[in-house]
This record gives sequence, structure tokens and C-alpha cells, in this order.
Amino acid sequence: MRYQRAELPLKLDGLAAARRFFAGCLAEENSARETLWVAHVDDEARCLHVSWHWGDRAGGDFPIREIIADAATLGSAGIVLAHNHPSGDARPSDSDCRATRRLATAAEALDCAILDHLVFAGSECTSLRQLGYL
Repeated sequence: MRYQRAELPLKLDGLAAARRFFAGCLAEENSARETLWVAHVDDEARCLHVSWHWGDRAGGDFPIREIIADAATLGSAGIVLAHNHPSGDARPSDSDCRATRRLATAAEALDCAILDHLVFAGSECTSLRQLGYL
């Protein structure tokens, strides 16, 4: 896991802003393995903190406890997630959907919302919010 302090006033206020930001993040990474990016935002969608977690070709690490601990420490109002699929298929897997729902349930206890989870594959991007999973 690596951490990056987001420079303010980066705002992730909607799908287009999140897609642009995470596309840039993922472009810098090795696309042969999954990487999960997590952005914590305040109640005005200003980015407070960004972290990323590496996986491999078979899948990525989805550290729910760490994400929730960061949300509690930062006082996050929302979380935006993004990860890549090295397979080239931007559709979320069943495990992507299950993990996102588990995270949303845990975050709800902190009055923190999962705003979206984006899945990237090449130039394609799928939003779990747009698909109705959030």
C-alpha cells in the first residue's frame, strides 16, 4: 500500500471528475496487475487523502478495515474507489460488487458514503453507481 496526499482543491464531484482523476492515476501504474485507488472526500467532494493498494493479474487487495480506519481518522464524508482490470473487461466482477457492498455497509456506520467505484480496462470505464450497485 502506498499513500499520496491529495493537493487541494481537487474535487471529485461527479463521475466525470472522478474518471479523469483516476484515469490519470491508473495510467501511471503497471496495467498487468490490479491496483485499487481510494480517495477520501469531505462533504464538498474535496479530496482529503488518496491511497492505493496493489494486487496481481488474478485480483486486487480490497482492504476494507484499512479503508474504514482511514475514513474514521480523516472524518471522510465520502469515498470514491477505482481499480483496473488487466483482463481488458471493464465490467465489475461479482467479488467487486460484494466487496463494494460490504465497504458501503461498514462506511454507513461512520456516516460516510461510498460515492462510486469505477472499474477501468484500457480506455473503458464502468461505474458501479451507474449500474445501480450503490
